[in-house]
Amino acid sequence: MTLLDSIKNTFVPIHREGYPFIAAFGAATLFLGYFSSILFWVGLILTAWCIYFYRDPERVTPVDDRLVVSPADGVISAVGPAVPPRELGLGAGEMTRISVFMNVFSCHINRAPVRGRITRIEHRPGKFLNAELDKASSENERNGLVIDSPNGTIAAVQIAGLVARRIVCWAEAGGSIGIGERFGLIRFGSRVDVFLPANAVPRVAVGQTAVGGETVLAEFGGAVVAPLVRIS
Repeated sequence: MTLLDSIKNTFVPIHREGYPFIAAFGAATLFLGYFSSILFWVGLILTAWCIYFYRDPERVTPVDDRLVVSPADGVISAVGPAVPPRELGLGAGEMTRISVFMNVFSCHINRAPVRGRITRIEHRPGKFLNAELDKASSENERNGLVIDSPNGTIAAVQIAGLVARRIVCWAEAGGSIGIGERFGLIRFGSRVDVFLPANAVPRVAVGQTAVGGETVLAEFGGAVVAPLVRIS
């Protein structure tokens, strides 16, 4: 490995969606800096945060059809039964829902939890409640992908949050997607719900930190394991 390769590997790539925002933050910083050095440093910090927000690191995704990986970086905020959004056409019955909450410092690139064919994409306008609230699943603005996977139908729902005002989805209905493949992002704080068939066994607990494209959320065909008891 050359010195240039080592330098390249040190820096995390920035997603192209962030370029206009980073440029705007930078221009505002220079403008404010003309009038005040304090405002310049505030703007510089905010610009650095904007660059950090739009980071797009490479991830090593396990290649196993039995596994469901996290669609986002964040904290597991819910694991349990829930009815999927009506517009996804998955029926009125409960599925296993695993929610990943992203704060404003999380990497907001969203990745496919499984491989398969995208049979449906539905966007619904709504409120901008705190994404950690359970009712955010039904009341907030959201965008849902329905994926026909080797283990049945799975849905990934991008949910806007208190600060988030923009959901971006690059995937298209009818196309194929690979596990861990990037399909969108949500700007400035949000949540992603994954709805799974009943035969999926959760492998995470509420409060656990998840890494998008790497952390295993659930497994198909695995035995149910009793949860570990935390000893403090």
